[in-house]
Amino acid sequence: MAKVELKQPVVAEISENINGAQSVVLVDHRGLTVAQDTELRKQLRAAGVQYKVYKNTMMNFAFKGTEFEGLCDLLNGPSACAISKDDATAPARILCEFAAKAPKLEIKGGVVEGKVYDSTGLEEISKVPAREVLLSRLLGSMQSPVANFARVIKQIAEKKAEGGAAPAAEAAEEPAAEAPAEA
Repeated sequence: MAKVELKQPVVAEISENINGAQSVVLVDHRGLTVAQDTELRKQLRAAGVQYKVYKNTMMNFAFKGTEFEGLCDLLNGPSACAISKDDATAPARILCEFAAKAPKLEIKGGVVEGKVYDSTGLEEISKVPAREVLLSRLLGSMQSPVANFARVIKQIAEKKAEGGAAPAAEAAEEPAAEAPAEA
């Protein structure tokens, strides 16, 4: 079998993995211990991120003609590729957090939602919370005014049930409504 025929399935695998991906991040993994590498892979897998070491030439062929072509310039030295199809910030977030604990891990750069970033750009992206966190914050901010309004209405209803004084707005309306009737 010719060398080209052996390489085609690997290039096809990379192309299939990056097809529809929201982000791809390249790292230099040299110097990581086996335990560190295992822990990194576990964290990435838990977040739904594919992480694999490929030959640079194979990645180069797969990236050509795609939105990830900007990564071809970063393909020097050993490279590992982290690919996420669901959460665009997950690879950057996990890899940057891990690189803080394991300084041997070097983030080369990446593409997030079609834009090429260097390592400093990816560090900024890593500060963006996960999609679920952002959605829960949005829901909380939308739910807060409604909950506060419901509490106020409940308190007003409880005061009326206890025979307490009516709120100022209602007290002002009652005499005005009676005054025209007397005149």
